[in-house]
Amino acid sequence: MGQGNGSTTTDFILLGLFSDSGHPGFLITIVLLILLVAITGNSILAMLIWGDVHLHTPMYFLLSQLSLMDLMLISTTVPKMATDFFSGHRGISRIGCGVQIFLYLMLGVAECVLLTLMAFDRYLAICSPLRYQIIMTPRICVQMATGSWAGGFLIALIHTIYAMHFPTCGTRKIHHFYCEVMALLKLSCEDNSAYEKMVLVSGIVFLLIPFGLILTSYTLIFLLVLHMHSPEGKNKALATCFSHLCVVSLYFGPAMIIYMTPGPVLSPKVDQCLFVFDAIIAPMLNPLIYSLRNKEVLAALRKVLGGKLMFNRKGDNF
Repeated sequence: MGQGNGSTTTDFILLGLFSDSGHPGFLITIVLLILLVAITGNSILAMLIWGDVHLHTPMYFLLSQLSLMDLMLISTTVPKMATDFFSGHRGISRIGCGVQIFLYLMLGVAECVLLTLMAFDRYLAICSPLRYQIIMTPRICVQMATGSWAGGFLIALIHTIYAMHFPTCGTRKIHHFYCEVMALLKLSCEDNSAYEKMVLVSGIVFLLIPFGLILTSYTLIFLLVLHMHSPEGKNKALATCFSHLCVVSLYFGPAMIIYMTPGPVLSPKVDQCLFVFDAIIAPMLNPLIYSLRNKEVLAALRKVLGGKLMFNRKGDNF
């Protein structure tokens, strides 16, 4: 692949994920397969939730928003990465760089808020079932989803505007597969240590505090489940919570290491691997985790597939 060069139309050069790999063709194939699985899985899950009346509940409505965020998140990085690989041109304009930073941060913060609200939903459903229908009305669910998107938009806009105002000099090569904010700031001519501290504070506010609230919610849930006398109710509660905790671990684990670890501690390779897991692998795994262990989602999928098979059989008889 060509390395690209600084030109009048290119402000930055993305070195990519495979610059040091001996088998870049094999790796990009794997990434594209992950993209295909993620798009298929999240699209099917969202359409099942919107199309099946049995899934029109607060939990599944919030889950459909998570699927939309995952679709947008993986589409923010992988298509550009694949285009750079096959074209041999790794350049990205300053505007394009800002757009990638904004979208990634917006979706990251929105998912963080949404996962916290999903944990609150499970807490109410299991620990306060009599109040659940009163509190989790359709209006409240829409407000939760809107708040997640709006919060992500606002925080991402602030960070993007502030990060993009730093001038860059010298090399324009970004050691990453997309325009990541901290990788971009390494090219800055000015001292940005104050901004790095702001990123750490943001990590505490939008990662550590929500993670603590989620753990608190599930601790209370597990304490209640331990005292349940019905094995069926206990298994159902644990299955639902297990799926959500898996997704929370996939998202919060790498994100906390990335944004709450001092910059020099992580090597560029480790940093990129964490981003691959957070931005590419997690969006593929999330719909699989929620669907494979969920009887209601599987029942909705069987209903759709059964309806199509019946329609095809009727068509063959004419």
